[in-house]
Amino acid sequence: MTLQTAATIRSPIEVPTDHPSFAGHFPEFPVLPGAVLLDEALHAIQCTRGIDLEKWQIKSVKFLGVVHPGDALCLEHAATDPRSIRFTIRAAGGVVATGSLSGVRPPGAVP
Repeated sequence: MTLQTAATIRSPIEVPTDHPSFAGHFPEFPVLPGAVLLDEALHAIQCTRGIDLEKWQIKSVKFLGVVHPGDALCLEHAATDPRSIRFTIRAAGGVVATGSLSGVRPPGAVP
């Protein structure tokens, strides 16, 4: 499925303060693991854009800050072309992650 380019979409990411990953990462200084943050972002992109990301690849991700329990997070994502999505995740302290997704060509498609 190709994606129609559109304006930036903004949506909150809500991670419960009692999410189990906070307890184990790290008990004395709880932070949200990058894998959980990325999973939440992918889920939000899939839901708000109404697309199936199963045939998409994570092209790049940079984790630039930490997320603590109770941090308010905002996801911004935009389709830069029909097979590319760029995203940014912000907290009150600034950008905590950026990245991009790439649509995979169907088998047999000519590049």
